[in-house]
Amino acid sequence: MAISTKTLAIGAAFMAAATAGAAPYHVTVPMSDDAEGAMAYIANFDTGANIDSVLVAGGVAEFRGEIDEPLLARVLLDGERYATFILEEGGIAFNKDREAVGSMLNDRFNQMGDSASAIGARFQAATSEDAQRAIYNEYTAFMDSQLEENADNPIGYYLFLQKAGNLNREEFSAELEKYPAFAKYERVKLRKASFDRQEATAEGKPFADFEIEHDGVKHRLSDVVGKGDYVLVDYWASWCGPCIRQTEVIKEIYNEYKDKGLKVLGVAVWDEPEATKAAVAKHSLPWESWLNAGSVPTDIYGITGIPCIILYGPDGTIISRDKQSDELKAAVREALAGK
Repeated sequence: MAISTKTLAIGAAFMAAATAGAAPYHVTVPMSDDAEGAMAYIANFDTGANIDSVLVAGGVAEFRGEIDEPLLARVLLDGERYATFILEEGGIAFNKDREAVGSMLNDRFNQMGDSASAIGARFQAATSEDAQRAIYNEYTAFMDSQLEENADNPIGYYLFLQKAGNLNREEFSAELEKYPAFAKYERVKLRKASFDRQEATAEGKPFADFEIEHDGVKHRLSDVVGKGDYVLVDYWASWCGPCIRQTEVIKEIYNEYKDKGLKVLGVAVWDEPEATKAAVAKHSLPWESWLNAGSVPTDIYGITGIPCIILYGPDGTIISRDKQSDELKAAVREALAGK
């Protein structure tokens, strides 16, 4: 059966349309001598999925491929983070400061960073609180303007994430309503989900159960909480300075109320078991400590920062959450008044 010239032309046009979105990239990353032969990756910053991989050869990791649209990415060396950049069309080279240069969005990103650093330097040099406040307001306005100008590209996504980390639930919802395009990103979905979980486990709500396991030993929160005692649970990690400082506060609470119906429990999150054990011994923590909880409790309770200290009532109701120092002492004192 003969194929007409018209049919071939239509097929060629269809193939061209199907691949029109793909654009070539060439990323060159200089590496140290000890990285020779190691595996380097480009990973999607948002999802963590690997996009490309090469062996380091001749002191360079050199990636070539195609991409449908620009995205925020990371270079990883043997699984460790090396640099964050924007993977986009064209030639991209990393300089000695691990900055990606040579492409439109990366150059814009670097220029924005230079401008922000200049404002920061003026802030540090300011000699009065009024001057610092004015410069800080200038910085905030600049970053907001950059977010607005880049709302259609990965720079805007990066800035939205940075801003979202300092917003409460209402502020986050308002910001997402202003920039609805960012709702598609996985990290934004996770941030929204964490607010939903925080609301579900706020003060006055029933506790959310979880189960963890380490070295074959399982623990369930419901084994301790909701059994008739007040239970103060410290979600913490050995590497967290504020967590360690709060252990001294918790010791005071423990010593005052341990014989008055209060139990204290430490749950180590985002931490290595051996590091947790060492910290428990170093700081002489007298209460029970659960190891290697990972992100199980933090996901369930929407915890985005530690320490997160929660006081549960005898029936499992959450009495106090996210309080520290004197506020935490006052919350425990009020709950156990008369004990």
